[in-house]
Amino acid sequence: MIRVRFAPSPTGYLHIGAARTALFNWLYARKIGGTFLLRIEDTDLQRSTDESTRSIIEGLHWLGLDYDEELVFQSANADKHRAAALRLIEAGKAYRDFTPKAERADANVKQEIAERARAASHTGTDHRSNPFRDLSSQESESRAAAGEPFAVRLKVAREGLSSFVDAVYGAQERDYAEIEDLVLLRSDGHPLYNLSVVCDDIEMRITDVIRGQDHLTNTHKQILIYEALNASVPRFAHLPLILAPGGKKLSKRIHGEIVSLTTYRDAGFLPAAVCNFLALLGWSPAGVQFAATSTPGNEEVPVDPRVGELMSLREMIDNFSLERIHRNPAIFNFDANNPKRWTDDKLLWMNAHYIRTLPHEELLPLVRAELEASRLWREEYAGDRRDWFARAVDLIRERFYTLKDFSGQGRAYFGDEFEFDEAAVKKNLQKEPRLKELLPVLAARIDQTEPFTQETCEASLRACAEETGVKAGLFINAARTALTGQAVGPSMFEVFDLVGRDASARRLREAVRLI
Repeated sequence: MIRVRFAPSPTGYLHIGAARTALFNWLYARKIGGTFLLRIEDTDLQRSTDESTRSIIEGLHWLGLDYDEELVFQSANADKHRAAALRLIEAGKAYRDFTPKAERADANVKQEIAERARAASHTGTDHRSNPFRDLSSQESESRAAAGEPFAVRLKVAREGLSSFVDAVYGAQERDYAEIEDLVLLRSDGHPLYNLSVVCDDIEMRITDVIRGQDHLTNTHKQILIYEALNASVPRFAHLPLILAPGGKKLSKRIHGEIVSLTTYRDAGFLPAAVCNFLALLGWSPAGVQFAATSTPGNEEVPVDPRVGELMSLREMIDNFSLERIHRNPAIFNFDANNPKRWTDDKLLWMNAHYIRTLPHEELLPLVRAELEASRLWREEYAGDRRDWFARAVDLIRERFYTLKDFSGQGRAYFGDEFEFDEAAVKKNLQKEPRLKELLPVLAARIDQTEPFTQETCEASLRACAEETGVKAGLFINAARTALTGQAVGPSMFEVFDLVGRDASARRLREAVRLI
């Protein structure tokens, strides 16, 4: 059976890129009836936090990405990782490196290794020149027993190639001569990333590793560890980078909260829309081409011809394949200096579509939660006015982009305290001074309308306009701003009907103070 895992580090909020990795793993597992596992890689004890772990789990739950089996914490397996390193020493596949800590800069092993590798590529340094590589086992054991500190390194062969076929990027090769003897354990006994990841994937019986492209170079090193442990090497699929405008990699450090999944949840985005958007950051179903998107390969699988950019989770599952993942980086477009384009336009468009089309049974509870958070909810909306609430949501959702719009632009439908758009006031109320006298006249006419329906409200307004010698449009626009605070919105006569006789008349009279 296919087994995949999502393995985030709990050192901050759930990143958009990490959420996409989780989604792709989940889609792949659900498509083929495999198992999707969650592992928290919390071995960085200084930076890992319980709050970040909760954020990751809550984020996956919000997206609807359920994981199978028990949650795994990598830190709980540290003893197993150390034991694996010691077994490799016993098998002659690893060795103790007694290089003094001061010379090895043990606090930053990864950086030192990278720097030495870069230097070696230019100077032709022999990576097998460590004086402790061929130390006799007897001397190595003796020095260790005497308490001399040591790191553990993997013995990488002097000659040969590491190779694998990536499901996205194809054949990959790297000469052993370019790979340093890998540090498996630091001198303080702390297992390093590559060893921990491989040991955990072996124990969890992972068959397919689907992760970001930034891990592509680690794969050759990890394969060496798999082979040293006599374990089967999983299939690898590396996902294209997600770039910000300007070509920089999307990152927490540079781009801040814009890349946090929590930002979108708290801003009123729907999980279905976010999943839909994330799926298209580097993947597309067969037979569908998107603007500014290239798709590699000629593999075709049966696909519902109606499937396009808008897909439910079920449609994504049915159409997902590793072969349709792109090699080119995906672009996450946003403008941090423009409040209207603070996130990707496509994500906003998708979210608006979902808000317009989501069935009542799914949308109404979400709107209720938003109104409750904004203290606009009334229990009568779930009781005697249940039908009114559904009708109100239906009427106003056509122009909304996020759930926050229901408590923002839509606030006037659920309470009397709402803000007036300054531009709307200038255009629809202050531009015509006569409205100061005319609005009370219209208010009186609306207050006397019987029965109070869309049709009778329209008839009353038009009759009032004719009697006072103004165009009906003047009253319609003024009434819209007086009743909702906005310049645009649904049919004004539907608004009258929804807001009700008393509130409509009262708001028309109160709007005089704005003129």
